[in-house]
Amino acid sequence: MSKYKGKKVLVVGFGVSGVAVSKYIFHQGAKVTVTDVKQKSELTDSVHACADLKLDYELGHHNNKTFHTADLIVVSPGVALNIKPLEEAREKNIQITTEIELALAEVKEPIIAVTGTNGKTTTTALIGEMFQADDKTVFVGGNIGKPLLNYVMDRQKVDVIVLELSSFQLELIENLVPAVAVFTNLEEDHLDRYGNIETYTAAKKKLLKMCNKNSYVILNYDSANISAFKDEILGKLLWFTKKNPMSVGGTFAEDFLGGYFDAPDRKAVIQVTGKEEIYDLSQYRLFGEHNRENLLAAICAARAMGVSLKAIQTVIRTFKGVSHRLEFIRKKDGVFFFNDSKGTNVMSVQRSLASFSVNPIILIAGGKDKNSDFLPLIELVKKKCKILILLGEAKEKINRAIGDYAETYLVGTFEEAVLLAYQKSRSGDIILLSPGCSSYDMFRNYEERGDYFKKLVSQL
Repeated sequence: MSKYKGKKVLVVGFGVSGVAVSKYIFHQGAKVTVTDVKQKSELTDSVHACADLKLDYELGHHNNKTFHTADLIVVSPGVALNIKPLEEAREKNIQITTEIELALAEVKEPIIAVTGTNGKTTTTALIGEMFQADDKTVFVGGNIGKPLLNYVMDRQKVDVIVLELSSFQLELIENLVPAVAVFTNLEEDHLDRYGNIETYTAAKKKLLKMCNKNSYVILNYDSANISAFKDEILGKLLWFTKKNPMSVGGTFAEDFLGGYFDAPDRKAVIQVTGKEEIYDLSQYRLFGEHNRENLLAAICAARAMGVSLKAIQTVIRTFKGVSHRLEFIRKKDGVFFFNDSKGTNVMSVQRSLASFSVNPIILIAGGKDKNSDFLPLIELVKKKCKILILLGEAKEKINRAIGDYAETYLVGTFEEAVLLAYQKSRSGDIILLSPGCSSYDMFRNYEERGDYFKKLVSQL
């Protein structure tokens, strides 16, 4: 008999994760109430997805009494854990958990977990394709779009699970023991939720604490905040870096296991199995140093789990990237359009701008501020951008930080931003949507924002 049968379960947040939890818990025999501060009209997709379930809804607000009387509360990643109803429930010793935790209780397959500020999605997708190219079955999900509970409910059986995990998903993690843990990089982000980078780092390090002596831990040597994790590792350490360890020297060179990029010969040098392996990157389609980092991390993870060299080389040659991450949309009248809607923080915008070497850039940025500092963009804006087009709640703040360093326009709508960018462009220019902010002031998520950008560009 299910341990949830007859229990009063409150699902807080009714996005993709909340839908998966509601379905799973309901079919386990629980009495399910869903609460979200959004109105029903804003949650039509979720309500429709659960139309065949008998759920109670409290939408547009939270009812404290419902929190106080629940047997179990399942919180979606986008819901801050310090909201008053949750704090009061915690004081009453009511169990609070997450979709990931519910799923982990049912999963026995080895898990590769990927986290970091940027590069998570590309790295996760690369690892998944490497396993598929090696004729291994794989589930790819988590923050990348498919809840792990979907895998549990579908009763699949795969060789390996690859999960992208955000800091929000890691906050309440308790039962994950990853076969491989990948940390891409770590910079300021989500300060509207965490207040400072120390608290944000603590959330990311929950994954490190879940590792045991058999876990592979893959760290970015070039990210100071990540490389500092090395002294707290219980498992087997692998590095990835753009530097040649032999040129760095010291104990790093002597003890090096992992992968590095050999720039002159456009190749990746990997030492995971104890002997040196060479991968040709001449046909790797993604540009920018950050995408070489993502590839190195993915190769290390795949080789740690026994994926063949041939399969990895195939993916290097064929991988086209992920949607909304520096995604080429079209060329019109000599102007190149790129969709980087997933660039929701300052570091991501920096990496995207740095990926272009010659062409003048018209940057469309702005959205809902995450208490970010936009001043680090100054030098790249000076060097790369001919025009800034700013929109959304954060446009005034961004303008104060970097508006003096390029011709700058503040606009009211997304349509106006795209049309103005096109009108101001000349042949050879790049029009880049890289917002540096979340999408929640104008869209449901970054995917909707990116899809709308693509639609507008296609209609020009």
